[in-house]
Amino acid sequence: MTGTNPPPIAALAPADPHVTAYDLAHVTLYLRLLDAAAAAAPWDQVTRIVLGLDASADEHGARRTYESHLDRARWLSANGFRELLKPSST
Repeated sequence: MTGTNPPPIAALAPADPHVTAYDLAHVTLYLRLLDAAAAAAPWDQVTRIVLGLDASADEHGARRTYESHLDRARWLSANGFRELLKPSST
């Protein structure tokens, strides 16, 4: 069995009021970010381990990426998940 590469991570997570294809492709990443936040892990370590970004190379950009994805993960866990629970119309 061959592994699949994870989808690329955007500089900023979506800000749409609905769950996007990007969100669906990054559910595992969002869960890892929520777990790390709950454990009070340092943002720069989370950025390196979870997002694959070197905060020392671009602290501002890495922080924006981290915060936008963590915000999106929190939105999905509080609101967006409801869309996933709706019966499909197919």
